[in-house]
Amino acid sequence: MDFVNPGFLYGLLAVSIPIIIHLFNFRRFKKVYFTNVAFIRELKQETQKQNRLKHLLVLLLRILAIIALVLAFARPFIPAKDNLIRPQETNNVSVYIDNSFSMQAESDKGTLVESAKEKALEIASVYKPSDRFQLLTNDMEGRHQRFVSKEEFLNLVDEINVSPVSLGLSQVMIRQEELQKQEISKMKTAYIISDFQKNFVGEMDEPNDSLLNTFLIPLQAFNNDNIYIDSCWFDAPVQQIKQQVKLCVRIKNSSENTYEKIPLKLSINGNQKAVASFDLEAIGEALVVLSFTNHSPGIQSGELEINDHPVIFDDRFYFSYFVYAEISILCINGTAENSYLNALFSNDSTFRFANVSSRMINYSSLPEYNLILLNELSEISSGLADELTRFVESGGSLVFIPAANPDLPSVNAMLERMSAGRYSFIDSTGQKITQLNIAHPIYADVFDEIPENIDLPFVSKNFKIEVTSRMIQDKLLTLQNGGIFLNVQPFGKGKVYLFAVPFKANFSSFPKHAIFVPTLYKIALSSNIEENLYQVLGKNEVIKIRQNNLGPDQVLTIRNGEGNFEFIPEIRHVGTGLEIFPHNQVTTAGNYFLKNQGQAITGLSFNYDRTESEMIFFTNTELENYLAERKIKRVQLLGISDKPFIQTLTDLSRGVQLWKYFVFAALCFLLAEVIVLRFWK
Repeated sequence: MDFVNPGFLYGLLAVSIPIIIHLFNFRRFKKVYFTNVAFIRELKQETQKQNRLKHLLVLLLRILAIIALVLAFARPFIPAKDNLIRPQETNNVSVYIDNSFSMQAESDKGTLVESAKEKALEIASVYKPSDRFQLLTNDMEGRHQRFVSKEEFLNLVDEINVSPVSLGLSQVMIRQEELQKQEISKMKTAYIISDFQKNFVGEMDEPNDSLLNTFLIPLQAFNNDNIYIDSCWFDAPVQQIKQQVKLCVRIKNSSENTYEKIPLKLSINGNQKAVASFDLEAIGEALVVLSFTNHSPGIQSGELEINDHPVIFDDRFYFSYFVYAEISILCINGTAENSYLNALFSNDSTFRFANVSSRMINYSSLPEYNLILLNELSEISSGLADELTRFVESGGSLVFIPAANPDLPSVNAMLERMSAGRYSFIDSTGQKITQLNIAHPIYADVFDEIPENIDLPFVSKNFKIEVTSRMIQDKLLTLQNGGIFLNVQPFGKGKVYLFAVPFKANFSSFPKHAIFVPTLYKIALSSNIEENLYQVLGKNEVIKIRQNNLGPDQVLTIRNGEGNFEFIPEIRHVGTGLEIFPHNQVTTAGNYFLKNQGQAITGLSFNYDRTESEMIFFTNTELENYLAERKIKRVQLLGISDKPFIQTLTDLSRGVQLWKYFVFAALCFLLAEVIVLRFWK
């Protein structure tokens, strides 16, 4: 038998108190006998013997009561075979509380987070005040990276709130093991309190530290149903003013229930734009398309919303995009302006069209344009090639229309830098364009259907465009012999379009054909950068901004829509653009703005990671099988029996607790004393 508090055994000295008192009462007095009272003397002697026996019995009961009380305070126990707590040593206890969003689910004691906090307090209650404790949560806060006293640990547990950060089980176990290694102790124990989502468990290995015992404490919710907004995107890459757009929204159901007529609401800049309803099959998903019109240009802050309890973190989805009032196009001409291009773009208010000679280019103004047309440039200088490469890499679109007699080495040098292919020789064989890639976004909504005998342009002669098999290119228009008439190649964040002919009648009928207008028009409309609609919190993604008209000393800030949160992010100037590094300073989902001296440059939206939305969990049996399959012996399940959790924990860590029996014995001894004193006459 061992004791949790052996110092209380000094209390056994209190046994001397009743002994001294009783010895004082048992003092012998001098006796005087009278001959005429012999009968009374005999009766008195008999009474004194009875009183002496009564006093000895009371003394014994009091001694036993004191001994029982002292032993109860010393907390005796019969040690378990592998007891986790040794009163003679300092115990290091690491407790991880899963405070991810899935822990918002309801249990019999409130949310799962509250149940986890209660379990942590019960764990601490079975340890001594002198033991050392360490708390770990998904936030990985600095104050949680050290061992503290029991009192401080209890205070830290009370301060835990739900967090948007998600961790994996292996991450938690590795961190607990690293922190335990920093402490000198033979008694190391780690507890992991979680709902054990399947995406949380992942792959787990045996802890390397043979002195560390790890216990998994699974929590179960009453209701694991959850529907959530997974993602959204536009059906077109560029949003323009006064044009109807379609927003596609994917909604998922992670429960076994079927839902009908669930409302979905869309708001833009705080104003409701569209409402739709959808049905969801069990463990299924739905695609909802919302149509609306952008009536004003500039930054648009969107919000999607459904109602689903109790897990609500994924019921709102935020996104931002930009509506362009006009598209800026620059045409760099080698010789003269092209009449076909002027006729197409000059009189359309959708475009801001400018012509410039190749000798009069203002390189600093190139980032202001969405699309650059290189019209029949015979030669490409190295300086222009550098600027155009940066322009495309940062998100611009470049259309190359070859000259009749180009300097192919300089032209191909620029094209090869952009991995866009190269021009070889002129093919003088007359042929028609026979294939049109209607699956590509350029032609996706131009034709309802393509007739079998469609009349496509005739090509008298063309430059042969060569591409390698490694290029991620798309043939938009293909010649009769399989050659390329129009090719598009992505490069960086932009695109490069290569035509096989100049826009002249002696090369082809393309400039006069009906397909010329939609082709160039859609290329122009698609020239705007398709920015990310949103970022995911916790991913620490880099935000790239194309236009960069900022000086090196200007400071940008990120501010939320309400204006009560603002910080200065890390910014890097890369070519003609910017790279923004939030460094996880944004912790709340919502719409934000990137601002320069109070002026909004672009909109930013942050959403919580949907990993926690999949409410699929390991059962206790599955966890046991999981550990058995991987032959993990130093990790065990705890608290899955019918006994109260505190009793399970106590029995496992200290064996059989005896203090309750000694308290009961002390009460029995005191009751026996009362009975003796009252009824023994």
